[in-house]
Amino acid sequence: MNRSFFIAGLVLATALCNVAFAANPQAASAAQQKPTFAAVYDRLISSVEKEVVDAADAMPEDKFNFAPTGPGEFKGVRTFALQIKHIATVNYMLGAALMQEKPPVDVSGENGPASITSKADVMKYLKDSFAYAHKSVAGLNENTLLERVKPPWGDAQMTRLSLVTIMIYHPFDHYGQMVEYLRMNSIIPPASRGQ
Repeated sequence: MNRSFFIAGLVLATALCNVAFAANPQAASAAQQKPTFAAVYDRLISSVEKEVVDAADAMPEDKFNFAPTGPGEFKGVRTFALQIKHIATVNYMLGAALMQEKPPVDVSGENGPASITSKADVMKYLKDSFAYAHKSVAGLNENTLLERVKPPWGDAQMTRLSLVTIMIYHPFDHYGQMVEYLRMNSIIPPASRGQ
């Protein structure tokens, strides 16, 4: 009996997909096209960008320089704003390494320019860094991903695949810290708010 329901459901789902694709031939064509490496990485960057930008925007300006003080060992930890500037700075550094060019802004070390202090300026720096990250992955393909290039740190060359992987996981590392800072200030992170 369960097998009959499964087969009937499968037939119905297939029929609905065929109707949807018949009604929209462009969707059918897009579904059959092989994705490009550039498109896959662009989409992954969009995913982390949404989480990080939404979380950054959720912190009120008067709490933007919050850093935990205890209990526990918090000496020298980055403020909320510095978490964001660090993400943006590394985006610029990795994007420049992917394209083997100089970053389009003066990154001034791993925490970004000291002159960027207001929430509006930090948010602009962050959003601009993600725009640059998108640009930097646009040329990735099966011929360029495994090329070894000079990374933003150290002397040993790395593949572009390694660099773009860091570009995706690094912001999520700091996003986790941003979420903790938001919750310490009684702010529910946007991704946890539900519909």
